Amino acid sequence: MQSLKHLGQKCVRNPCHPATPAVVFVRTALDFFHPKPGAEYADRLKRKKPKQLIRKSLKMLPEEIHKWSEEMKDKFVANPIIATFHGDYEVLFKFDNNQIVDDWILTTDRLFSEGKSQAEFVLGQNKTGLFRGFVNTDVPKDGIIKQAGYCNIRSPIKTMSFGRPNPHDLTNYTHLLFRVRGDGRPYQIQLSMDRYFDVQFHDQYIYTLFTRGGPYWQLAHIPLSKFFLSSKGRIQDAQERIQADKIQNFGLTIADGVMGPFQLEIDFIAAIKDERHKEEFAYEMYETTSISLL
Repeated sequence: MQSLKHLGQKCVRNPCHPATPAVVFVRTALDFFHPKPGAEYADRLKRKKPKQLIRKSLKMLPEEIHKWSEEMKDKFVANPIIATFHGDYEVLFKFDNNQIVDDWILTTDRLFSEGKSQAEFVLGQNKTGLFRGFVNTDVPKDGIIKQAGYCNIRSPIKTMSFGRPNPHDLTNYTHLLFRVRGDGRPYQIQLSMDRYFDVQFHDQYIYTLFTRGGPYWQLAHIPLSKFFLSSKGRIQDAQERIQADKIQNFGLTIADGVMGPFQLEIDFIAAIKDERHKEEFAYEMYETTSISLL
């Protein structure tokens, strides 16, 4: 059994979604400012004084008002996508500049004092994102951690003005398209979902990206119907097809249990429509009843 001290540490790992002993799960009320997690994670756990928070919010106000005005212009002037056809695609992330690379959030087991893995996500010489590092599977000798060795990058949560959530909507597409150059190791694709109840905040749809070693680029077409539901890293018994209009952010994780260096070069991530793909969900969703078992 885990110590109370360790459980307490787990509860404060995400200050935006604190654990609650409530019996009925309800949505947590949050402010609109969520600083980007990173290496200075421990410093952010310290509560700031109300005056500091007010000053920071007032500095953000002009920029947020400008964003809101641009959103209103787009709403009345822009042409929304009404229909898509075979071969239509939308580039979600193009890693060709420092700004988008820096926006992605890097985490490792070392950051949370759960291991010794190291990684970085930088802009490469080819104007592509370079996710590289060293996976260390040595388990800390604290008597609590049983497995170690993971590195992860994920996109920032997509928001509108004043920090309002604005999930990715991929209902018009059937596949995710990755242009990558890997090292032969498998990487896990994670699609975090925008849920209403706090018990579902850790819901993710996952699938494996298998890479080839060598100098050549590969285009990986991954159907959205192949992604399966997990929560806190555990595959769920009750599966359901992905809600493609509720994707909060994208992530890539290496945790294959093999100690050693890794490198994944990413050109872009896109969504594409393939009208030949008719599958809705790749996994069985049978619900047996006592009558059907007789």
